[in-house]
Amino acid sequence: MFPSERLPHAERYAELLATEGVIRGLIGPREAPRLWDRHLLNCAVLGQLLPHGATVCDIGSGAGLPGLVLAIARPDVRITLVEPLLRRTTFLEEVVAELGLDTVEVVRGRADVLHGRRRFDVVTSRAVAPLERLLGWSMPLVAADGALVAMKGSSIADEIEAAHDVLVEGGCGVPDVIVLGEGLLSSTTVAVRVPWADPTRVSWPLAVSHPAGPKKRPSQNRRKKRRPA
Repeated sequence: MFPSERLPHAERYAELLATEGVIRGLIGPREAPRLWDRHLLNCAVLGQLLPHGATVCDIGSGAGLPGLVLAIARPDVRITLVEPLLRRTTFLEEVVAELGLDTVEVVRGRADVLHGRRRFDVVTSRAVAPLERLLGWSMPLVAADGALVAMKGSSIADEIEAAHDVLVEGGCGVPDVIVLGEGLLSSTTVAVRVPWADPTRVSWPLAVSHPAGPKKRPSQNRRKKRRPA
């Protein structure tokens, strides 16, 4: 899942997760012994769904899962890691610098800070939110011919059903559920891919900006005009 020349990068990243990642509260101490099966390899198989040379945005990147793993496994893609918490972005920047991942940028903020400013071939995430909410954060960042590609769990069918109205209103295509890593991993990875229904008519109602600030209401303290006696 990792090119042979990138395996040392993956091993060093695993070391940093097991040490600094635990110390800084980015992953739980019980996760350290199972980093490879449960986290690194589990994320690396997602690389099978990335087009060659794609631009990728990983929202809610946390400790870099799956974004940093994909950057290591797929040096041909450009990754933008979006994460609002300072302690996490600090860790991400340190890992990027130490591993020399010049195809990675770190953006501190929520996904909506890039709405209307950037578009990507793939917008990914892992355990960030139910699909119904995730669509509103992710699809405004998806290019016309791109797709949301999110790591999900066994409840993805229920999430798709709950998100039906949002999918239709947002002009999204039919979600495709893909199981990755069969025969390779002890626990397979479930991903959902959501493209645009019509790439020539890309829009997203929730991404429309509104004038800043509330509308002014008539003052309740205005003096009444005196009637002439």
